[in-house]
Amino acid sequence: MSEQVVLSWGAGTDRGLRRATNQDAYLAEPPVFLVADGMGGHDGGAEASRAAIDGFRPLIGRRAVTVADVEAAFASALGAVEAVGVEGLAAGTTLAGAAICEEAGATYWLILNVGDSRTYRLVDGVLEQVSVDHSAVQALVERGEIDAAAAARHPHRNVVTRALGAGSSAVPDYWLLPAEAGDRILVCSDGLTKDLADARIEEILRAESSAQAAATRLVHEALLHGGHDNVTAVVADLHALADADEHPTSPADADTVPRAPEEGERVAQL
Repeated sequence: MSEQVVLSWGAGTDRGLRRATNQDAYLAEPPVFLVADGMGGHDGGAEASRAAIDGFRPLIGRRAVTVADVEAAFASALGAVEAVGVEGLAAGTTLAGAAICEEAGATYWLILNVGDSRTYRLVDGVLEQVSVDHSAVQALVERGEIDAAAAARHPHRNVVTRALGAGSSAVPDYWLLPAEAGDRILVCSDGLTKDLADARIEEILRAESSAQAAATRLVHEALLHGGHDNVTAVVADLHALADADEHPTSPADADTVPRAPEEGERVAQL
């Protein structure tokens, strides 16, 4: 039996204070929420990130997707990115995000990642990073050679080891997480995490009630803390989840009831 999902969402992006152009792109249309961070110089990075996002546009408007749907969209996105070339440069992009996925009648967040853009989930007020960076410094962390604090300052922290295009391996990581009423998902480019620590990101996500307000404030605070790169944040809130033949409901426990969508928010019932 399928389930109904009530969602609201918001997004923000800025070129930052040190970049001449914005090579980030995003998609925030149910059931898909994605961020791509382009690379390749001149307009190549911007074209690559847009091409990656465009590969997923056919999924917009569906009640939910399957794993096979997302794999097919990723293949389409990869082909489009590999066709991008500006002045002989191999353009590429990261890609991270989440989609409402249905498998065997149950609803999940399908998280995907290539590169160092990130997907987080806020559950009961606690922020957890779901995706794992494909970066040179993350490899050092995993080998125990440096800790997270050193990784944030490492001179090679911008070196991505996996991407779409740019001659890199484009094998994505996937996670299936059971979707629950009250979930808040954040997808962001590394321009956010360069300038804001996870603890501050968590504070903002807890403080702002609407998804759009949270996304806007995250981008604004990244600019206040230096704006060293293009910065993009997409926030999606899952308000209610129920069997399709019932009215969507929230948990009965008053301490865990998710907020209702606010007036003016973009809301979809899938």
